[in-house]
Amino acid sequence: MTTNPERIVVAGAGVAGLRVCERLRKQGYRGALILLSSEDHQPYDRPPLSKDVLTGAKDDSSLAVDLEALDIDLRLGAAATGLDVAQRIVQIDTCDGAQTVHFDALVIATGSSPIRLPGSDTQMVLRTIDDARKLRNKLRPGQRLAVIGASWIGAEVATAAAGLGVAVTCIEGGSVPALGALGEEVGSRLLSWWNDVDLRLNSSVAHVTDHGVRLSDGEHIAADTVVIGVGVRPNTDWLDGSGIDIDSGIVVDAHLRAQISGKPLDNIVAVGDVAAWWSHRSGTRMRLGHWDDAVSGAVTAAATLLAGGPELPIHDPVPYFWSDQFGHKLQYVGHHTRSDSVVFREPDSGPGWSACWIDESGILTAVLAVDRPKDMVFGRKAIEASRVVDPDRIRDAAVAIG
Repeated sequence: MTTNPERIVVAGAGVAGLRVCERLRKQGYRGALILLSSEDHQPYDRPPLSKDVLTGAKDDSSLAVDLEALDIDLRLGAAATGLDVAQRIVQIDTCDGAQTVHFDALVIATGSSPIRLPGSDTQMVLRTIDDARKLRNKLRPGQRLAVIGASWIGAEVATAAAGLGVAVTCIEGGSVPALGALGEEVGSRLLSWWNDVDLRLNSSVAHVTDHGVRLSDGEHIAADTVVIGVGVRPNTDWLDGSGIDIDSGIVVDAHLRAQISGKPLDNIVAVGDVAAWWSHRSGTRMRLGHWDDAVSGAVTAAATLLAGGPELPIHDPVPYFWSDQFGHKLQYVGHHTRSDSVVFREPDSGPGWSACWIDESGILTAVLAVDRPKDMVFGRKAIEASRVVDPDRIRDAAVAIG
Protein backbone atom coordinates (compact mmCIF):
# COMPACT_ATOMS: atom_id res chain seq x y z
CA MET A 1 0.00 0.00 0.00
CA THR A 2 1.26 3.46 -0.96
CA THR A 3 0.90 5.05 2.48
CA ASN A 4 3.07 8.09 1.92
CA PRO A 5 3.25 8.94 -1.79
CA GLU A 6 5.43 11.94 -2.49
CA ARG A 7 3.48 12.99 -5.55
CA ILE A 8 -0.24 12.46 -6.19
CA VAL A 9 -1.71 13.34 -9.57
CA VAL A 10 -5.47 13.85 -9.92
CA ALA A 11 -6.72 13.58 -13.50
CA GLY A 12 -9.95 15.55 -13.67
CA ALA A 13 -10.82 18.82 -11.92
CA GLY A 14 -14.57 18.37 -11.45
CA VAL A 15 -16.18 18.07 -8.05
CA ALA A 16 -14.83 14.51 -7.58
CA GLY A 17 -11.21 15.40 -8.33
CA LEU A 18 -11.24 18.60 -6.30
CA ARG A 19 -12.91 16.97 -3.29
CA VAL A 20 -10.26 14.23 -3.29
CA CYS A 21 -7.59 16.94 -3.10
CA GLU A 22 -9.39 18.59 -0.19
CA ARG A 23 -9.78 15.29 1.66
CA LEU A 24 -6.13 14.39 1.16
CA ARG A 25 -5.05 17.66 2.76
CA LYS A 26 -7.61 17.26 5.54
CA GLN A 27 -6.20 13.82 6.32
CA GLY A 28 -2.74 15.29 6.65
CA TYR A 29 -1.18 14.62 3.26
CA ARG A 30 1.67 17.10 2.69
CA GLY A 31 3.20 15.84 -0.54
CA ALA A 32 2.91 17.32 -4.01
CA LEU A 33 -0.67 17.47 -5.31
CA ILE A 34 -1.20 18.07 -9.03
CA LEU A 35 -4.73 18.60 -10.35
CA LEU A 36 -5.14 18.23 -14.13
CA SER A 37 -8.06 19.96 -15.83
CA SER A 38 -9.03 19.48 -19.46
CA GLU A 39 -10.88 22.81 -19.30
CA ASP A 40 -9.57 26.36 -18.99
CA HIS A 41 -11.85 27.26 -16.08
CA GLN A 42 -11.36 27.09 -12.35
CA PRO A 43 -13.13 24.03 -10.85
CA TYR A 44 -16.90 24.46 -10.85
CA ASP A 45 -20.10 22.65 -9.90
CA ARG A 46 -22.24 21.07 -12.62
CA PRO A 47 -25.78 20.82 -11.09
CA PRO A 48 -26.39 24.60 -11.36
CA LEU A 49 -25.62 24.58 -15.10
CA SER A 50 -29.09 23.34 -16.05
CA LYS A 51 -30.75 25.57 -13.47
CA ASP A 52 -29.37 28.96 -12.36
CA VAL A 53 -26.75 29.33 -15.08
CA LEU A 54 -29.12 28.36 -17.89
CA THR A 55 -31.82 30.74 -16.69
CA GLY A 56 -29.34 33.58 -16.15
CA ALA A 57 -29.72 33.72 -12.37
CA LYS A 58 -25.96 33.07 -12.16
CA ASP A 59 -23.16 33.35 -14.68
CA ASP A 60 -20.96 30.64 -13.23
CA SER A 61 -20.84 27.96 -10.57
CA SER A 62 -17.22 28.09 -9.44
CA LEU A 63 -16.47 26.05 -6.34
CA ALA A 64 -15.38 27.99 -3.29
CA VAL A 65 -11.88 26.70 -2.65
CA ASP A 66 -8.53 28.29 -1.82
CA LEU A 67 -6.17 26.39 -4.09
CA GLU A 68 -3.15 28.32 -2.81
CA ALA A 69 -3.92 27.54 0.82
CA LEU A 70 -4.33 23.87 -0.06
CA ASP A 71 -1.09 23.98 -2.07
CA ILE A 72 -2.73 22.42 -5.12
CA ASP A 73 -0.90 22.70 -8.42
CA LEU A 74 -3.86 23.24 -10.75
CA ARG A 75 -2.96 22.82 -14.41
CA LEU A 76 -5.67 24.17 -16.70
CA GLY A 77 -6.00 23.01 -20.28
CA ALA A 78 -4.15 19.80 -19.46
CA ALA A 79 -6.20 16.87 -20.72
CA ALA A 80 -5.05 13.35 -19.85
CA THR A 81 -4.38 11.40 -23.06
CA GLY A 82 -2.55 8.27 -21.90
CA LEU A 83 -1.39 6.24 -18.93
CA ASP A 84 1.69 4.08 -18.37
CA VAL A 85 1.01 2.15 -15.18
CA ALA A 86 4.46 0.54 -14.94
CA GLN A 87 6.35 3.81 -15.42
CA ARG A 88 3.80 5.77 -13.38
CA ILE A 89 3.35 8.38 -16.07
CA VAL A 90 0.27 10.26 -17.29
CA GLN A 91 0.49 11.71 -20.79
CA ILE A 92 -1.28 15.06 -21.18
CA ASP A 93 -2.15 17.40 -24.03
CA THR A 94 -1.56 21.11 -23.36
CA CYS A 95 -1.44 24.32 -25.38
CA ASP A 96 2.33 23.83 -25.41
CA GLY A 97 2.03 20.34 -26.86
CA ALA A 98 2.26 16.82 -25.44
CA GLN A 99 3.81 16.42 -21.99
CA THR A 100 4.16 13.78 -19.29
CA VAL A 101 3.52 13.94 -15.56
CA HIS A 102 5.02 11.45 -13.12
CA PHE A 103 3.03 10.16 -10.15
CA ASP A 104 3.48 7.98 -7.10
CA ALA A 105 -0.29 7.69 -6.76
CA LEU A 106 -3.01 8.54 -9.25
CA VAL A 107 -6.66 9.54 -8.90
CA ILE A 108 -8.72 9.07 -12.05
CA ALA A 109 -11.67 11.47 -12.04
CA THR A 110 -12.06 12.26 -15.73
CA GLY A 111 -15.86 12.18 -15.64
CA SER A 112 -18.09 11.56 -18.63
CA SER A 113 -19.18 13.14 -21.90
CA PRO A 114 -22.68 13.49 -23.37
CA ILE A 115 -23.77 11.13 -26.12
CA ARG A 116 -24.36 12.87 -29.45
CA LEU A 117 -26.66 11.73 -32.23
CA PRO A 118 -26.00 11.30 -35.94
CA GLY A 119 -26.37 14.41 -38.04
CA SER A 120 -25.58 18.08 -37.92
CA ASP A 121 -22.76 19.50 -35.83
CA THR A 122 -25.15 22.26 -34.78
CA GLN A 123 -26.63 19.96 -32.13
CA MET A 124 -25.85 21.02 -28.58
CA VAL A 125 -25.29 19.28 -25.26
CA LEU A 126 -25.19 20.57 -21.70
CA ARG A 127 -22.17 19.38 -19.75
CA THR A 128 -19.77 22.30 -19.26
CA ILE A 129 -20.03 25.92 -18.22
CA ASP A 130 -19.28 26.88 -21.81
CA ASP A 131 -22.17 24.67 -22.98
CA ALA A 132 -24.53 26.38 -20.52
CA ARG A 133 -23.54 29.89 -21.53
CA LYS A 134 -23.78 29.12 -25.22
CA LEU A 135 -27.21 27.54 -24.84
CA ARG A 136 -28.44 30.35 -22.60
CA ASN A 137 -27.72 32.85 -25.35
CA LYS A 138 -30.07 30.95 -27.64
CA LEU A 139 -33.02 30.75 -25.25
CA ARG A 140 -35.07 33.78 -26.27
CA PRO A 141 -38.85 34.28 -26.41
CA GLY A 142 -40.21 33.01 -29.69
CA GLN A 143 -37.27 30.73 -30.43
CA ARG A 144 -37.92 27.05 -31.13
CA LEU A 145 -36.04 24.44 -29.10
CA ALA A 146 -36.02 20.68 -29.67
CA VAL A 147 -34.88 18.60 -26.71
CA ILE A 148 -34.05 14.95 -27.33
CA GLY A 149 -34.75 12.92 -24.19
CA ALA A 150 -37.30 13.47 -21.40
CA SER A 151 -35.26 12.23 -18.45
CA TRP A 152 -33.38 14.40 -15.93
CA ILE A 153 -31.28 16.71 -18.09
CA GLY A 154 -33.94 16.95 -20.80
CA ALA A 155 -36.61 17.89 -18.28
CA GLU A 156 -34.41 20.52 -16.66
CA VAL A 157 -33.50 22.11 -20.00
CA ALA A 158 -37.16 22.08 -21.04
CA THR A 159 -38.13 23.67 -17.73
CA ALA A 160 -35.63 26.51 -18.08
CA ALA A 161 -36.44 27.13 -21.76
CA ALA A 162 -40.21 27.13 -21.34
CA GLY A 163 -39.85 29.54 -18.43
CA LEU A 164 -37.94 31.90 -20.70
CA GLY A 165 -40.69 31.93 -23.33
CA VAL A 166 -39.12 29.43 -25.72
CA ALA A 167 -41.35 27.10 -27.72
CA VAL A 168 -40.15 23.64 -26.63
CA THR A 169 -40.64 20.30 -28.32
CA CYS A 170 -39.30 17.27 -26.47
CA ILE A 171 -38.76 13.98 -28.32
CA GLU A 172 -38.71 10.90 -26.12
CA GLY A 173 -38.36 7.28 -27.18
CA GLY A 174 -40.22 5.92 -24.17
CA SER A 175 -43.90 5.91 -23.29
CA VAL A 176 -43.46 8.30 -20.36
CA PRO A 177 -40.83 10.74 -19.10
CA ALA A 178 -37.91 9.16 -17.22
CA LEU A 179 -39.07 5.68 -18.22
CA GLY A 180 -35.64 4.07 -17.83
CA ALA A 181 -35.05 5.57 -14.40
CA LEU A 182 -38.49 5.32 -12.84
CA GLY A 183 -40.58 2.89 -14.87
CA GLU A 184 -43.92 3.49 -16.55
CA GLU A 185 -46.15 3.53 -13.46
CA VAL A 186 -44.16 6.26 -11.74
CA GLY A 187 -43.12 8.12 -14.89
CA SER A 188 -46.76 8.49 -15.95
CA ARG A 189 -47.30 10.69 -12.91
CA LEU A 190 -44.93 13.27 -14.37
CA LEU A 191 -46.87 13.69 -17.62
CA SER A 192 -49.10 16.54 -16.45
CA TRP A 193 -46.02 18.65 -15.71
CA TRP A 194 -45.24 18.83 -19.43
CA ASN A 195 -48.38 20.77 -20.41
CA ASP A 196 -46.35 23.73 -21.71
CA VAL A 197 -44.13 21.47 -23.83
CA ASP A 198 -44.93 19.64 -27.05
CA LEU A 199 -43.95 16.22 -25.69
CA ARG A 200 -43.58 13.56 -28.40
CA LEU A 201 -43.56 10.15 -26.72
CA ASN A 202 -42.68 6.83 -28.37
CA SER A 203 -40.71 8.76 -30.98
CA SER A 204 -37.24 7.98 -32.26
CA VAL A 205 -34.77 10.27 -33.99
CA ALA A 206 -33.22 9.38 -37.33
CA HIS A 207 -30.78 12.28 -37.33
CA VAL A 208 -30.33 15.92 -36.40
CA THR A 209 -30.52 18.41 -39.27
CA ASP A 210 -29.22 21.97 -39.57
CA HIS A 211 -32.75 23.21 -38.90
CA GLY A 212 -34.27 20.68 -36.54
CA VAL A 213 -34.77 16.95 -36.08
CA ARG A 214 -35.76 14.24 -38.54
CA LEU A 215 -37.78 11.48 -36.87
CA SER A 216 -37.59 7.84 -37.89
CA ASP A 217 -41.09 8.04 -39.40
CA GLY A 218 -39.92 10.81 -41.73
CA GLU A 219 -41.45 13.78 -39.93
CA HIS A 220 -39.20 16.83 -39.61
CA ILE A 221 -39.52 18.95 -36.48
CA ALA A 222 -38.27 22.46 -37.15
CA ALA A 223 -36.12 24.03 -34.44
CA ASP A 224 -33.68 26.89 -34.09
CA THR A 225 -31.70 24.89 -31.52
CA VAL A 226 -31.45 21.16 -30.79
CA VAL A 227 -30.22 19.89 -27.43
CA ILE A 228 -29.31 16.23 -26.87
CA GLY A 229 -30.05 14.74 -23.46
CA VAL A 230 -29.94 10.97 -23.95
CA GLY A 231 -27.15 10.04 -21.58
CA VAL A 232 -23.38 10.11 -21.13
CA ARG A 233 -20.35 7.88 -21.62
CA PRO A 234 -17.45 7.66 -19.17
CA ASN A 235 -14.24 9.31 -20.34
CA THR A 236 -12.04 6.22 -20.52
CA ASP A 237 -10.70 6.35 -24.08
CA TRP A 238 -7.44 7.85 -22.84
CA LEU A 239 -6.81 4.65 -20.90
CA ASP A 240 -6.70 2.45 -24.01
CA GLY A 241 -3.57 0.32 -23.88
CA SER A 242 -2.98 0.96 -20.18
CA GLY A 243 -4.27 -2.44 -19.08
CA ILE A 244 -6.80 -0.89 -16.68
CA ASP A 245 -9.98 -2.99 -16.49
CA ILE A 246 -12.87 -1.17 -18.12
CA ASP A 247 -16.48 -2.31 -18.40
CA SER A 248 -18.98 0.55 -18.67
CA GLY A 249 -16.49 2.60 -16.67
CA ILE A 250 -13.32 1.82 -14.77
CA VAL A 251 -13.86 -1.39 -12.82
CA VAL A 252 -12.92 -0.68 -9.22
CA ASP A 253 -13.07 -2.75 -6.06
CA ALA A 254 -14.99 -1.86 -2.91
CA HIS A 255 -12.21 0.58 -1.98
CA LEU A 256 -12.29 2.34 -5.39
CA ARG A 257 -8.96 0.84 -6.47
CA ALA A 258 -8.55 0.41 -10.22
CA GLN A 259 -7.64 -3.07 -11.41
CA ILE A 260 -5.63 -4.85 -14.05
CA SER A 261 -6.90 -8.34 -14.91
CA GLY A 262 -8.94 -8.29 -11.72
CA LYS A 263 -5.98 -7.45 -9.47
CA PRO A 264 -6.35 -4.18 -7.52
CA LEU A 265 -3.68 -1.51 -7.87
CA ASP A 266 -2.56 0.00 -4.58
CA ASN A 267 -1.64 3.37 -6.07
CA ILE A 268 -4.47 4.09 -8.55
CA VAL A 269 -8.06 4.87 -7.60
CA ALA A 270 -11.04 6.03 -9.67
CA VAL A 271 -13.91 8.19 -8.47
CA GLY A 272 -17.02 9.93 -9.76
CA ASP A 273 -18.74 9.41 -13.12
CA VAL A 274 -15.90 7.29 -14.48
CA ALA A 275 -15.88 4.65 -11.71
CA ALA A 276 -17.96 1.47 -11.83
CA TRP A 277 -18.04 0.19 -8.24
CA TRP A 278 -19.55 -2.89 -6.66
CA SER A 279 -22.45 -2.34 -4.26
CA HIS A 280 -22.77 -5.14 -1.73
CA ARG A 281 -26.06 -3.61 -0.57
CA SER A 282 -27.66 -3.76 -4.01
CA GLY A 283 -25.76 -6.76 -5.34
CA THR A 284 -24.72 -5.06 -8.56
CA ARG A 285 -22.00 -2.91 -10.07
CA MET A 286 -22.90 0.78 -10.25
CA ARG A 287 -21.76 3.78 -12.22
CA LEU A 288 -24.03 6.54 -11.04
CA GLY A 289 -22.78 9.81 -12.50
CA HIS A 290 -24.38 11.85 -9.71
CA TRP A 291 -22.97 14.67 -7.57
CA ASP A 292 -23.56 12.88 -4.28
CA ASP A 293 -21.58 9.82 -5.39
CA ALA A 294 -18.67 12.01 -6.50
CA VAL A 295 -18.48 13.70 -3.10
CA SER A 296 -18.81 10.54 -1.00
CA GLY A 297 -16.45 8.68 -3.31
CA ALA A 298 -13.81 11.36 -2.82
CA VAL A 299 -13.72 10.56 0.89
CA THR A 300 -13.15 6.86 0.19
CA ALA A 301 -10.58 7.46 -2.54
CA ALA A 302 -8.44 9.74 -0.40
CA ALA A 303 -8.59 7.40 2.59
CA THR A 304 -7.70 4.41 0.41
CA LEU A 305 -4.56 6.08 -0.94
CA LEU A 306 -3.37 7.02 2.55
CA ALA A 307 -4.44 3.88 4.42
CA GLY A 308 -1.57 2.28 6.30
CA GLY A 309 -3.12 -0.87 7.69
CA PRO A 310 -5.16 -3.84 6.47
CA GLU A 311 -8.47 -2.02 7.03
CA LEU A 312 -9.47 -0.07 3.92
CA PRO A 313 -12.55 2.13 3.66
CA ILE A 314 -15.49 0.71 1.72
CA HIS A 315 -17.49 2.70 -0.79
CA ASP A 316 -21.10 1.54 -0.75
CA PRO A 317 -23.31 4.60 -0.17
CA VAL A 318 -27.04 4.69 -0.66
CA PRO A 319 -27.33 6.38 -4.08
CA TYR A 320 -28.95 9.82 -4.10
CA PHE A 321 -29.73 12.43 -6.70
CA TRP A 322 -32.14 15.29 -7.18
CA SER A 323 -33.75 17.17 -10.03
CA ASP A 324 -35.67 20.46 -10.24
CA GLN A 325 -38.26 20.42 -13.02
CA PHE A 326 -41.48 22.25 -13.78
CA GLY A 327 -41.69 23.72 -10.28
CA HIS A 328 -41.13 20.44 -8.47
CA LYS A 329 -38.23 19.05 -6.44
CA LEU A 330 -37.55 15.38 -7.12
CA GLN A 331 -35.27 13.47 -4.75
CA TYR A 332 -34.44 9.85 -5.44
CA VAL A 333 -32.61 7.69 -2.94
CA GLY A 334 -31.66 4.02 -3.19
CA HIS A 335 -31.63 1.61 -6.12
CA HIS A 336 -34.59 -0.39 -7.38
CA THR A 337 -35.03 -3.06 -10.03
CA ARG A 338 -37.93 -3.84 -12.34
CA SER A 339 -38.99 -6.74 -10.12
CA ASP A 340 -39.56 -4.45 -7.12
CA SER A 341 -43.15 -3.45 -6.36
CA VAL A 342 -44.04 0.22 -5.93
CA VAL A 343 -46.22 1.83 -3.28
CA PHE A 344 -47.39 5.45 -3.50
CA ARG A 345 -47.70 7.88 -0.62
CA GLU A 346 -50.19 10.69 -1.23
CA PRO A 347 -51.12 13.11 1.56
CA ASP A 348 -54.75 14.09 2.08
CA SER A 349 -53.57 17.70 2.13
CA GLY A 350 -50.30 19.44 1.44
CA PRO A 351 -47.89 19.23 -1.46
CA GLY A 352 -46.27 16.34 -3.24
CA TRP A 353 -46.28 12.57 -3.24
CA SER A 354 -43.72 9.81 -3.00
CA ALA A 355 -43.08 6.41 -4.54
CA CYS A 356 -41.50 3.61 -2.51
CA TRP A 357 -40.01 0.48 -4.07
CA ILE A 358 -40.01 -2.79 -2.12
CA ASP A 359 -38.27 -6.00 -3.14
CA GLU A 360 -39.76 -9.48 -2.92
CA SER A 361 -38.35 -9.97 0.59
CA GLY A 362 -40.09 -6.83 1.84
CA ILE A 363 -36.98 -4.64 2.04
CA LEU A 364 -37.31 -0.99 1.06
CA THR A 365 -34.95 -0.43 -1.88
CA ALA A 366 -35.69 3.09 -3.14
CA VAL A 367 -37.78 6.20 -2.62
CA LEU A 368 -38.70 8.98 -5.01
CA ALA A 369 -39.86 11.99 -3.00
CA VAL A 370 -41.65 14.71 -4.97
CA ASP A 371 -41.85 17.92 -2.94
CA ARG A 372 -41.62 15.80 0.24
CA PRO A 373 -38.03 16.06 1.53
CA LYS A 374 -38.81 14.29 4.82
CA ASP A 375 -39.80 11.17 2.90
CA MET A 376 -36.34 11.17 1.32
CA VAL A 377 -34.60 11.61 4.68
CA PHE A 378 -36.52 8.83 6.45
CA GLY A 379 -36.41 6.63 3.38
CA ARG A 380 -32.65 6.91 3.20
CA LYS A 381 -32.29 5.78 6.81
CA ALA A 382 -34.54 2.79 6.19
CA ILE A 383 -32.62 1.81 3.06
CA GLU A 384 -29.28 2.12 4.87
CA ALA A 385 -30.62 -0.28 7.49
CA SER A 386 -32.01 -2.69 4.84
CA ARG A 387 -35.28 -2.42 6.69
CA VAL A 388 -38.28 -4.64 5.97
CA VAL A 389 -41.36 -2.43 5.65
CA ASP A 390 -45.11 -2.91 5.72
CA PRO A 391 -46.55 -1.71 2.38
CA ASP A 392 -49.88 -0.77 3.96
CA ARG A 393 -48.16 1.25 6.65
CA ILE A 394 -45.87 3.25 4.41
CA ARG A 395 -48.77 3.93 2.06
CA ASP A 396 -50.07 6.23 4.80
CA ALA A 397 -48.38 9.58 4.06
CA ALA A 398 -48.97 10.74 7.63
CA VAL A 399 -46.62 8.02 8.93
CA ALA A 400 -42.84 8.31 8.58
CA ILE A 401 -41.25 5.86 6.15
CA GLY A 402 -39.56 3.00 7.94
